[in-house]
Amino acid sequence: MPTPQRFDVATTFNVKAPKGLEIEGFAEEDHPKVPLRQPYIFRQGLNAVLAFLRDAGGDALLLTGPTGAGKTSLIRQVAARLYWPVQELTCHGRMEFADLLGGFQLLQGETRFVHGPLAVAAREGHLLILNEIDLMDPAELAGLNDIVEGAPLVIAQNGGEVIRPHPKFRVIATGNSAGSGDQTGLYQGVLRQNLAFLDRFRVLQVTYPDPETEQAVLDGEVPDLPTEIAHKLVVVANEVRRLFLGESDGASPQAGELTLTLSTRTLVRWARLTVTFKGAPNPLAYALDQALTARAAAEERTAIHRIAADVLGPLWSGQA
Repeated sequence: MPTPQRFDVATTFNVKAPKGLEIEGFAEEDHPKVPLRQPYIFRQGLNAVLAFLRDAGGDALLLTGPTGAGKTSLIRQVAARLYWPVQELTCHGRMEFADLLGGFQLLQGETRFVHGPLAVAAREGHLLILNEIDLMDPAELAGLNDIVEGAPLVIAQNGGEVIRPHPKFRVIATGNSAGSGDQTGLYQGVLRQNLAFLDRFRVLQVTYPDPETEQAVLDGEVPDLPTEIAHKLVVVANEVRRLFLGESDGASPQAGELTLTLSTRTLVRWARLTVTFKGAPNPLAYALDQALTARAAAEERTAIHRIAADVLGPLWSGQA
């Protein structure tokens, strides 16, 4: 059985927290399923995640928000610092509940039942992360209802094997919708989920970082990028997001018309490519094309490049 270990919240996550506040994780830092620890600035949602890990109370946790806002990375980096093993997979429309349980495979000339991510997580006390859960058939997801509430997992395919969930077992899902379907038409394949299934979730809304946090992310991820340029890239990203989300200030004709956004993930890609192509005639525009706008419609590419040119000024057409 894994060895429990207590961690001081303030020092473990580099945040302000009451003195003596602790969270229990595991001691086996070399476990192969512990996510890779990376530099990370903890912000919104950390308290909610830690409260859920401390005592799920028969709930699962759903993180919802726009693409690239950091839903999955938040969970991974919390788990990395608590040495909490993770079973992670991305859902899709053809996935079945049986895929989570496992199945028979031919191993060394012998047919054996190999447990799937749900079965392993329940037995060993791992986090089960289901990304893009709103792409999966709600009828298949209903199979999670009982195990989330603490009932034993019964695997009929393996002779009726019964797995009683480990006290540390947690189910965490991410999705671009909150289970009510995609009202924007931007996330193809998103399905409206069953109300009884959603009723078993706590819901945490994750948004893009504030400008100061995002600036710090760029400083850490792309240290060779000049601070002045990094600051302006963040400004561009937030303007594109405002138009994507339809938050018009009445000044822009594109308000609410953009069908793609500049996520934190894409912002870091833009910054890295800008440094990579710093010898190009216009590295910022060239990098932005590769990072995002080459897949945009012509009008949207023009609009986003115009925003970038207005914000970056002489830097846009000069050497970064």
